[in-house]
Amino acid sequence: MRAFHCSTCGQLLFFDNVVCLACGTDVGFDPMNRELVAFDPATHRRCENQHVARCNWLLAVGDEATLCPSCRLTVLRPNDANPHHLAAFADAEAAKRQLLDQLAGLGLPIQAGDHSPATDPHPRGSETGPRLAFEMKVSDYERVIIGYQEGTITLDLAESDDAHRERVRQSLGEPYRTVLGHLRHEIGHFYWWLLVEGTGFHHRFRALFGDETVDYQSSLDQHYGWEVGGAWDWRHDHVSAYAASHPWEDWAETFAHYLHIRSGLETARQYGLAVGEPSAAAGGSIDVSGRPPAVQDLIRQWLSMTFALNAMSRAMGQNDLYPFILTGSVVDKLGFVHEVITTASPSRSSAG
Repeated sequence: MRAFHCSTCGQLLFFDNVVCLACGTDVGFDPMNRELVAFDPATHRRCENQHVARCNWLLAVGDEATLCPSCRLTVLRPNDANPHHLAAFADAEAAKRQLLDQLAGLGLPIQAGDHSPATDPHPRGSETGPRLAFEMKVSDYERVIIGYQEGTITLDLAESDDAHRERVRQSLGEPYRTVLGHLRHEIGHFYWWLLVEGTGFHHRFRALFGDETVDYQSSLDQHYGWEVGGAWDWRHDHVSAYAASHPWEDWAETFAHYLHIRSGLETARQYGLAVGEPSAAAGGSIDVSGRPPAVQDLIRQWLSMTFALNAMSRAMGQNDLYPFILTGSVVDKLGFVHEVITTASPSRSSAG
């Protein structure tokens, strides 16, 4: 997350602000320039979902659309009758805006055929294919399966409820579960199609993650058949237990984890957060030799930061903020994701 400042008084502002609490200036987020700006009705209009989705994104006055680029991607949402559902919807949309802004910062195309301003960004950039869309469903009325299919990401809005999400997290033995994490994972499936499948990266993908043509449903059935905390150990080669279920899920989990790392490091840099001894020494002792220099730097910075953050969390009597272990195999996969993304937009995706 980036830090912003009010153009009127210089007060620190955050990504979702609609007003500066120090001086009262109305502000909004300009997605084209990725800046939080003072709202000027002569140049901008607010998204029609300003209230229903707590959306602070702006449109240019000449834009004929009524919804901002983020809200346009949502093709299904709950109706206005239930305030609880609308609150959950607004939470999910806030996470989606954060995701989309990060993707823009990495220079990744949002649809097939999109192009970075700098270059033709990816191997399949000129092709047509699934159009990215989001369905925000309510499991009060139907069984909702969080997932990705042919460009559409489906989210159960119950995941916005802390108690529900914690129950599911514990029942599945997961160390981490958030709405933003879901969205980062599911969009990883979209980018597998967009940036890996049928490209020059496909052969190396299979060498690292496995053959994705193995039966998907059988793989999931086998995964969910294991007892949580059983003897089967996925930790050597995967970032999570779910990543071990199928190569597609391994890619999506690794892709999401890469986004976690990049966002965490950007946030630390934006807010002037740096670590010294002993965290820096511990991070530097991790063996990432043989990897490209950019990946070595990325992982060392991240591990140094997480050692300090986990120590702070324990000092508050909380569980580790970062409950993951990055083995050599996982680092290799993260390095592959890094290469795919930097190839998609080499001008925007330097390490850190």
